Amino acid sequence: MSSALLTPDPGLIFWMIIAFGLVVFILSKYGFPVILEKLDSRKKFIDESVVAARQAYEKLEHAQAQNNLIIKRAKAEHAQIVSEAAKKRDIILEAAKEKAIKEADKIVANARKQIQQEKDEALTSIRREIAIISVDIAEKVLRENLKDNKDQMSMIERLIDEVSLS
Repeated sequence: MSSALLTPDPGLIFWMIIAFGLVVFILSKYGFPVILEKLDSRKKFIDESVVAARQAYEKLEHAQAQNNLIIKRAKAEHAQIVSEAAKKRDIILEAAKEKAIKEADKIVANARKQIQQEKDEALTSIRREIAIISVDIAEKVLRENLKDNKDQMSMIERLIDEVSLS
């Protein structure tokens, strides 16, 4: 009697096989293609995001290189202007020492002011370009990646830290 309870009925086995086959058929026909399609689209999205991040990083490096070049140029111009001011001061010193001191101070002050203005303009221009590029990239990435407030705050804090370190 106890072995009869453990032995399944052949009719039950037949219907279980039919039901299992039907479930496998339905899943393979309708379920698996949808799941695989979603996985493929997610993989494609991740690949595109990685490419966009690399491009953003390259643009940022390029902008930083331009920033360094502009600063070097400003320093060279500063050195040249200071040098020219010193030469003028020496020539004027020979002619009239008192007038030369006043004139040299005036030239150096103007040169520093001009250099500072050019430096400020260059930095402002670079910051504006970096901001535009960063906003464009961030907008594209954030549209897709950040759907809840926690992810948004985490991304903002990380970007602020990265910008502060640069």
